[in-house]
Amino acid sequence: MNIFRFAGDMTHLASVLVLLLKIHTIKSCAGISLKTQELFAIVFASRYLDIITDFISLYNTLMKLIFLGSSFSIVWYMRSHKIVRRSYDKDQDTFRHYFLLLPCLLLALLIHEKFTFQEVMWTFSLYLEAVAILPQLVLLQRTRNIDNLTGQYVFLLGAYRGLYILNWIYRYFTEPHYVHWIPWISGIVQTLLYGDFFYYYFDSWKNNKKLHLPA
Repeated sequence: MNIFRFAGDMTHLASVLVLLLKIHTIKSCAGISLKTQELFAIVFASRYLDIITDFISLYNTLMKLIFLGSSFSIVWYMRSHKIVRRSYDKDQDTFRHYFLLLPCLLLALLIHEKFTFQEVMWTFSLYLEAVAILPQLVLLQRTRNIDNLTGQYVFLLGAYRGLYILNWIYRYFTEPHYVHWIPWISGIVQTLLYGDFFYYYFDSWKNNKKLHLPA
């Protein structure tokens, strides 16, 4: 494992911890899209089908368990916790996320590296993760006022994928025959979707002002 992969994993983990900190300590999910969290839960559930059958390393298994457990716990908090769910802005979080599922599944059935159930579901998870942030970005544009923890959460999510791209570049030049177009293209699409948010995030940081996204 190279430094870019490890930094990407730790940044991804940090984004989850920031969100759990917001939900658990403040007892609020204001500004967080339940639609995006549900999509992430589906992403991890479909990606880590091999958690029982294939053991790669203790680190790998531990990270899978963390992302599976945290994604479903966040959905539970937002849906069922008697205090947290009151802060969920259902009227603003109206992106029809289920419209993303079928196109991603069909694309995975058509474009994959190997036609097996586990491989198709892994590919589906890549396509879905690339667009899973859309409901969250739309919600932030609608609410406009973004608290610090929500802004940090979304920034860390985008940074994690950016670090993974550096990991792929590093491996391309250091490992023979390392070519994986599906995760590469999906990751680039995912990172590009954060472009507008990154611009306004750094602008607010540079000018020491509250983060706002244009409607």
